[in-house]
Amino acid sequence: MLIVLNIIVFMVLLGILYNMQKKYLPFSKRVFVGLGMGIVFGGILQYIYGTDHLVIKESLVWINIVGNGYVRLLKMIVMPLIAISILSAIINLKDGKALGKIGGTIILILVGTATIAAVVGALTANGFGLHGDGLAMGAKEAARATFLEGKLTDVQNISFANKLIEFIPTNPFEDLTGARDMSTIAVVFFSGFLGIAALGMAKKKPKSFEVFKDLVNALHDVVMRMVTLVLRLTPYGVLALITKVVASSHIKDILSLGKFIVASYVALIIMFIIHLIILAILGLNPITYVKKALPVLVFAFTSRTSAGSIPLNVETQIDKLGVNEGVANISASFGASIGQNGCAAIYPAMLAVMIAPVVGIDPMSFSFLVKLVAIIAVSSFGVAGVGGGATFAALIVLSSLNFPVGLVGLLISIEPLIDMGRTALNVNGSMVTGVATGRLLGEIDLEKYNR
Repeated sequence: MLIVLNIIVFMVLLGILYNMQKKYLPFSKRVFVGLGMGIVFGGILQYIYGTDHLVIKESLVWINIVGNGYVRLLKMIVMPLIAISILSAIINLKDGKALGKIGGTIILILVGTATIAAVVGALTANGFGLHGDGLAMGAKEAARATFLEGKLTDVQNISFANKLIEFIPTNPFEDLTGARDMSTIAVVFFSGFLGIAALGMAKKKPKSFEVFKDLVNALHDVVMRMVTLVLRLTPYGVLALITKVVASSHIKDILSLGKFIVASYVALIIMFIIHLIILAILGLNPITYVKKALPVLVFAFTSRTSAGSIPLNVETQIDKLGVNEGVANISASFGASIGQNGCAAIYPAMLAVMIAPVVGIDPMSFSFLVKLVAIIAVSSFGVAGVGGGATFAALIVLSSLNFPVGLVGLLISIEPLIDMGRTALNVNGSMVTGVATGRLLGEIDLEKYNR
C-alpha cells in the first residue's frame, strides 16, 4: 500500500510538470522545478523509510521507469545524431581543411583543460590534507578493491598507441550500436571520412553528390526532430533521476567520507570557474553562458552520463550559444571520450596525491607533479568512453605510477554522489570547448550568443 502511495505522489509530480509544459513555461524553469521536486520527494522518502527499506527499493523500481527510460531514449539517439550531424555539417562546410582545423583545435582545448584540471585536483587534495591511510575499508569496498586488482592486467595493456588505433572502426555499423569503448570517437571518424569522400565526389559526379546531399540533409531534419521530441522529456527525467539519488544515498557513508566529498566538489567548482575565465578571456560573457548552459548541466548532474547528455549539449550549443553545427557536434562527441576534466583528470589526480605519501613520495614535488600531469593528459584519450570511466581512469593513472589501486574500491559508497559533479564538469568542459573553438575560428554567431 505504501509503495502504491509513493508511486501516486510521483505521478502527481509528473502531472505538475506536464501542466507547466501545457502552459508553455520556459524549459529551464521546468527543469529546475523537476530538480527541486525530486530533491524534496527523495529526501522525504529517505527520512521516512531509510535507504535500505523494502518500500523505498520497490518504489524506486517504478520511479526508475521514467528516469532510466529517459536516459535510454537519449542513448538511443546519440549515435544517429553524431553520425548524421557531422556528415551533414561536413557536406555543407565544403572544406576538408576547415574540418581538420576544427578537430585539432577541439582536441587541443580538451587535453589542455584536462591538464589544468589535473593540477587543480592535485593541489586541492594536498590543500585538504587528504591521505590514503585515513579511510576505512568495509566489506563492499574490500570486494571492489579485489575486483579492481583483477582488472589491472587489462588496463595496463591499453597503451596510447592502441587507443589511437581503436579510433578507426573496422565495422562502423557495430560502432553505431555503441558496442565498443571507443564507439563514439569511431563514429565521428567514420562520419568525417564519409563526408570528406562525398566532398571529393562533388566535382567529378555533381549529380550523385546532390542526391546524396539532399538525402543526408533530409535525414538530418528527421533526426533533429527526433532529438527535440526526446529532449521535451528532460524535466520528467530529471525529477525521477534526482529522486533516486537522494532517496538511495547512505547518509552514514556520506558523513564518513565527507572530507573527500567536500574536497572533490571544491576542485570541481574551481575548474568550473576556470572554464568561465577561459570564456571571459575570449571576450564572451560567462554569465550569459551559465544561464543558457544550466539545463544541460542539471541533466548531466542528475543522470551521470556524458554520452547521454550529447543531444542536449549539441542543441544548446547550436540554438542558444550560436556555435556552428559542425563544431558543436564534434566538441560534444569528442568531449564524451577525450579529456574529461572531472573523470579523467581531477579524480585520478586526487587519488594519486592521497596515495603518494603512503609509498614515500612527496605529492607536491615538481618531478612527481610533472609525471602525474603528463600521464593524465595522455590517458585522458578515450578513457571516459569505457564503462565506469572515472574508475578506469584512476586505474590507468595509479598503475602507471606503480601505486596500489585499492583506494579506488574504498570510495564505492560515495561514488554516485561525486560522479554527479564530475559528469557535470565533463559536459561543461565539452561545451566550453565548442564555444571557445567557435570563437577562435570564427564559427560562432555572437548575436545569438549574447541574445
